Amino acid sequence: MISNQILQNTIDGLKEITRVDMCVFDTEGKVLSYTFKAENVDAQDIASFAASPADSQEIHGYQFFKIQDDDGQMEYVLVINGGTEDAYMVGKIAAFQIQSLLVAYKERFDKDNFIKNLILDNLLLVDIFNRAKKLHINTDVRRSVFLVEAEGETNTTVLEMMRDYFISAPADFVTAVDEKNVIVVHEMAEEDAAAENRDLAEGMLEHLNKEGEGKVRISYGTTVDDIKDVSRSYKEAKMALDVGKIFFEERNVVAYSSLGIGRLIYQLPIPLCRMFIQEIFEGKSPEEFDNETLATINKFFENSLNVSETSRQLYIHRNTLVYRLDKLQKTTGLDLRIFEDAITFKIALMVAKYMKYMEDTNY
Repeated sequence: MISNQILQNTIDGLKEITRVDMCVFDTEGKVLSYTFKAENVDAQDIASFAASPADSQEIHGYQFFKIQDDDGQMEYVLVINGGTEDAYMVGKIAAFQIQSLLVAYKERFDKDNFIKNLILDNLLLVDIFNRAKKLHINTDVRRSVFLVEAEGETNTTVLEMMRDYFISAPADFVTAVDEKNVIVVHEMAEEDAAAENRDLAEGMLEHLNKEGEGKVRISYGTTVDDIKDVSRSYKEAKMALDVGKIFFEERNVVAYSSLGIGRLIYQLPIPLCRMFIQEIFEGKSPEEFDNETLATINKFFENSLNVSETSRQLYIHRNTLVYRLDKLQKTTGLDLRIFEDAITFKIALMVAKYMKYMEDTNY
């Protein structure tokens, strides 16, 4: 259904061009928008006209026109002020314009609902292809799903901004299924899907940043070849968004294909994670390490376990770094200078971070 504001803007524009007043009623005789008050038109007039087989009719000096959707269902009654031939011609033009808007909005609404149900796995396989055919949506083109989240903003604001961004891409769909994220289903245009996905995500990010949005996160799943697999790309994008928040806080754009070991840890059950942390840290929590120790550990990992380079970047003596590593070994039993111990410690830190995220978000 077209909003009353859209209807009002439409008839205001038509009035400015034609200098003819008009009014739009619903089928029960309620005024939805107007450029004049049709005082001699009441609900009974509307009901009588709606029940008649005529598409247009003159009643009490007004021209009445039926406005139907593409299924033949009457949605509005347009009333034109005047019984002249010119008024009739203006009415036909106005009725055609509003009907075209109605069909376009209905198609957009139907496609939006289809995409929502598609990504949420609410459709049977046969329904997917039947509805896609009816809505003129290609089923065998490559698509990727993107999720957009802006901290401190409702998805309504971001949704409108994204729809504006994709206004020249009618094959792409922009929608939302919850209050947090905006979903973009993008039809691929290039052979290099990885490069196209990355460039599109960067472009979306730049557009939102120009509009003064706060922290924006964008994630995307892998490219699928068939419309029935779009839900898989959506689930991948959703996982990428969560994993990005946990392990890649500094990234604004996260691809499902780049999650690495973070994807594996994200799928571990919490009881198993607790057992692992208990085994590695013997009841302690990595959160108990002081900031200096954590900074040393992270920098040591960044420099591929290189003692000399780490001490240089931390502006400390090599012996000081060795002392810190020895102290950590006594506490945890793990020597980070040994590759196997370093890997174990790194995974344990990631598991602990994952557990904390899950607890904070009440998953």
